[in-house]
Amino acid sequence: MTQFCPHPESSAFSSLSVSPVLPKISPPPVPSSPPSFGGPVTLNVGGTLYSTTLETLTRFPDSMLGAMFRAGTPIPPNLNPQGGGHYFIDRDGKAFRHILNFLRLGRLDLPRGYGETALLRAEADFYQIQPLLDALRELETSRGSPVPTAALLHADVDASPRLVHFSARRGPHHYELSSVRVETFRANIFCTDAECLGAMRARFGVAGENRAEGGPHFRLEWAPCPAELPEVEYRRLGLQPLWTGEPGELREVVGTPGFLEEVLRVALEHGFRLDSVFPDPEDLLNSRSLRFVRH
Repeated sequence: MTQFCPHPESSAFSSLSVSPVLPKISPPPVPSSPPSFGGPVTLNVGGTLYSTTLETLTRFPDSMLGAMFRAGTPIPPNLNPQGGGHYFIDRDGKAFRHILNFLRLGRLDLPRGYGETALLRAEADFYQIQPLLDALRELETSRGSPVPTAALLHADVDASPRLVHFSARRGPHHYELSSVRVETFRANIFCTDAECLGAMRARFGVAGENRAEGGPHFRLEWAPCPAELPEVEYRRLGLQPLWTGEPGELREVVGTPGFLEEVLRVALEHGFRLDSVFPDPEDLLNSRSLRFVRH
């Protein structure tokens, strides 16, 4: 029986070669070897990026980071949209700043008034950095002995409306006198605990003002910019906003509730309890005065 074998150059096979079935596209292969010593390493910790070296990450070989980045341990990095590699760790990004500084310096160097030692201790325990856990234990012991526990914290805030007049340009030769109401806030914080007062100063930032350090008082004045008021007029009047948070994570305080919420958070972090609210105890965040005590 004669077998028929089509010629490779036949039209049927030519048409198939023109329109091949496309394979399913998979992500590019991920490198399986860690970066070399001496080069930069990028970590994404809870959405915050840090750049460091393998020498820093493996300073304590018995820690989790030391085991992760030990030479010869393959750890595939996640690829970011730009194509570069970084290592993702699903932990608190802000606290990792102090973890990394401890790895670099070999000592605990926290900012004045730092009130998140409990969170930092939990992170140090996760990364299994025993020297850092020991340093935190010593810090908490030293803070607890010489500093008196009894303290008083008082926060007052007052809002006053202000009618601002300005000229608004409506056309090439047409100007119109406009008015807008601006809420101006003045606050005074009094605290006998210097550490808590330092944490308050660190929590709030006032644009363009150098605040004097020292003393039990901390004063603030701010006025959110209304949408109807041009930015140039806002600056000309000498008004300024109030910000809270850390650099890179600042948010504007637009009224009394936002301000008192931050005061309450810092007070509770330093062991204070709420003693009195004026004028209405049922409306805490819209009050004019809060008093905290610590026995």
